Amino acid sequence: MTLRDAIFPAGRHALYEQHRYSAAIRSGDLLFVSGQVGSREDGTPEPDFARQVERAFDNLEATLKAAGATFDDIVDVTSFHTDPENQFEAILAVKDRVFSEKPYPNWTAIGVNWLAGFDFEIKVIARIPEAGGAERGRAA
Repeated sequence: MTLRDAIFPAGRHALYEQHRYSAAIRSGDLLFVSGQVGSREDGTPEPDFARQVERAFDNLEATLKAAGATFDDIVDVTSFHTDPENQFEAILAVKDRVFSEKPYPNWTAIGVNWLAGFDFEIKVIARIPEAGGAERGRAA
């Protein structure tokens, strides 16, 4: 049986330890990234919604980087929204900047009524490049 290969972004390991989950799990050449929210450095929600979305993508990018991956390696996206109808314009502004070229990853957006004080969360599955970058940024 293969053990889970946990990946953590630099400087955020304590946040995941406190809540008892991994930022991402590597399995073979796939990276399963836990939901990333727009938290500030102290773990609290960013109050401005547009900035919260940007921070969620920043936190996602840091987790991908720790595994040797980038936004270009993402194949599947799931996002969670507390008020999709009113939030989607702000989300699309960041999404369109991050995923500016075809082919785009597939994307599922889900409306929810609770995200632990946050209003947006994004989780992804990415394929890790063959260069073996996951060992460079891995934190145990």
